[in-house]
Amino acid sequence: MIHYNPKDWFGLIFHFHKSDTFRKLFWVILSVAIYSGIVVYLEQEVFFTSFSSSVMHSLLGFVISLLLVFRTNTAYERWWEGRKQWGALVNVARNYSFKIRTYVSDEPSQNRMIRLNMLYPYALKEHLRDADYTLLPSEIQSEIEQLSGEMEHIPNAIAQQMHSELKATEISTAQELAMLEDVNRFTDICGACERIKKTPIPYNYNIFIKKFIFIYIVTMPIGLGASFGYWTTLVTAFTFYTLASLELIAESIEDPFGLDTDDLPTDE
Repeated sequence: MIHYNPKDWFGLIFHFHKSDTFRKLFWVILSVAIYSGIVVYLEQEVFFTSFSSSVMHSLLGFVISLLLVFRTNTAYERWWEGRKQWGALVNVARNYSFKIRTYVSDEPSQNRMIRLNMLYPYALKEHLRDADYTLLPSEIQSEIEQLSGEMEHIPNAIAQQMHSELKATEISTAQELAMLEDVNRFTDICGACERIKKTPIPYNYNIFIKKFIFIYIVTMPIGLGASFGYWTTLVTAFTFYTLASLELIAESIEDPFGLDTDDLPTDE
């Protein structure tokens, strides 16, 4: 995740980072501009047509803007839900740690439970990134591998060990129930994060927006060439940059647990 000062207007306007949509779309924007120039040239210099559909494109632009607003809002809701779930994980880990220190008097048991509590966020973080545990520090990686055994779902394997340690600890029934509630919360948070990751935007809806943008941009030089002349090239390129950037931003933030610059800073 990129850390920045949101009040630094001019610094942000003139700053380009590696994930900036303009960098990703540069060659496509250039292709759209060349295509627009060719269409306008053919209209004005070869076929001498004066067809105009600026009103139609204005109406279609309004419709596509509504679709993209809905798309962006839906993606941001997924991002924010991921942030809330990860914040809940931090809180439940802290609460569980407090209870371990307070209720468990046996020091070896206390240390094992604290260690499991610490390993769970690491395991869940990589599980949500398609289980690339080789990116973890070697000590943590080896511990997670030992705990997981043959289970493919590593966070569940650690949660099971947490249940086992809690069951073997000599504490009162009330204390055990209070701690069991925290342990169950780990799995609830894992399930909520998996729901965000494994439930993409419906295929037909996603494809429809992309097709709509493509048709809108391809027909724009034909409809606006008579009104704007060769300025249509810039208008079409900028319109494509705006619409495609909104779609790229939505794609970037709808899975908040990855390694993109807009994803949640779960490594921290």
